[in-house]
Amino acid sequence: MLPMVELHGNLPCVLMQEMMSCTTAALEPQTTVIHNPADGNKESSESANTTIEDEDVRAYLLSMKARKQEIIKVTEQLIEAINNGDFEAYTKICDPALTSFEPEALGNLVEGTEFHRFYFENALSKGKLPIHTILLNPHVHLIGDEAACIAYIRLTQYIDSNGMPRTMQSEETRIWHRRDSKWQNIHFHRSGSPTVPTN
Repeated sequence: MLPMVELHGNLPCVLMQEMMSCTTAALEPQTTVIHNPADGNKESSESANTTIEDEDVRAYLLSMKARKQEIIKVTEQLIEAINNGDFEAYTKICDPALTSFEPEALGNLVEGTEFHRFYFENALSKGKLPIHTILLNPHVHLIGDEAACIAYIRLTQYIDSNGMPRTMQSEETRIWHRRDSKWQNIHFHRSGSPTVPTN
């Protein structure tokens, strides 16, 4: 059985609220309600036709939403490569000079992917039992057009050596940089459980 990655949380609402908070008040469409005492009706001064500014704001928000979804998707692909023990797929998604702080490094900053190769070759690729990973409440910060940061809770479900289901939790932040139209993970920080399930 192949490992799975899920996304949880009310993402569309969260993203839309976040995107709306990124715009300034001047960019938000304004509506004025006028009371007409003669007939008691209220009407809006907002035209049924959208203005160029409204269309620009909508296009900007849709673009931001799409870019945030890209970051979530590439993060899911990275976690899937880890769960599958696929070091080749992992190195294609990661920058060769990847830096990280993680429980396995005992508080030390690790640079490059060779440190991770050991875990792929000796533990992750040896797993025969299913691993199921859930990314809870991913939050994406876009940093210009070529960089982004994602933070989330990672729950990993697995079967231990006694056949009992277990769950591990870690808190992760990943920094992504787009080079040659391809997103690469350049840094991550993981707190909590190690990547390799324990018995």
